[in-house]
Amino acid sequence: MALGKDFIRGLWEENPTFRIMIGLCPTLAVTTSAINGLSMGLATSFVLVCSSALISLVKRLIPDKVRIPSYIIIIATFVTIVDLYMHAYLPGLHQVLGLFIPLIVVNCIVLGRAEAFASKKPVLASALDGLGMGLGFTWALTLLGLIREIFGAGSAFGFQFLKEGTTTLGIMSLPPGAFITLGILLAVMNMIAARQKAS
Repeated sequence: MALGKDFIRGLWEENPTFRIMIGLCPTLAVTTSAINGLSMGLATSFVLVCSSALISLVKRLIPDKVRIPSYIIIIATFVTIVDLYMHAYLPGLHQVLGLFIPLIVVNCIVLGRAEAFASKKPVLASALDGLGMGLGFTWALTLLGLIREIFGAGSAFGFQFLKEGTTTLGIMSLPPGAFITLGILLAVMNMIAARQKAS
C-alpha cells in the first residue's frame, strides 16, 4: 500500500507542475505541441526512475560531503543516455527539444527527488516515486502542449483538423501563450483541489 502511495503521489497530490510548481522552465519552453510535451515528459521520467533507483542503491557508499555532486553525476549519466538515444533515433525531435534535454541534469524535480526521497528510501520505493513524479510531469506537459497546439495551430499531436487558412490564436504558439495556459490550468487545478478538500 505504501508503495502505491509513493507512485500515486506524483500524479496529483504532489504533481511537479500543477501542485509543487517546479521544473517550469522546460514546461513553458517546450510545450508548443503535445508531442513535444509528451517527449520531454517521458525523457524526464526515464531519468527520474533510473537515477532515483541508482541513488537509492548506492546512497550508503556516497560520503555526505560529496552527496550532491555525486547525485548530479548519476543524473547526468542517464541524461546523456537519453540525449544520445534521441540524437541517433529521433533527430527531428532532438532538434526541437534541443538544449532542454541536457538541462534535465539541473531540473529541480530530478535533483529534488534524489535529495528528498531516493537518498532516504529503499530502491523499489524510490523507483516508484520517480515513476509517479515523471508520469505526473508527463501528463502535465502533454496537456499544456495539447491545449497550446489546438488553439495555436489547429492541430492535435501533429494531425491538422482545421482547414488551411483558418484563423487561430497565434499567441498560443508564443511564450506568452505558455504563461496564459499554465495560469488557467493552475486555477482549474486549485479549484479541483479545493473542492476535494471540502468534500
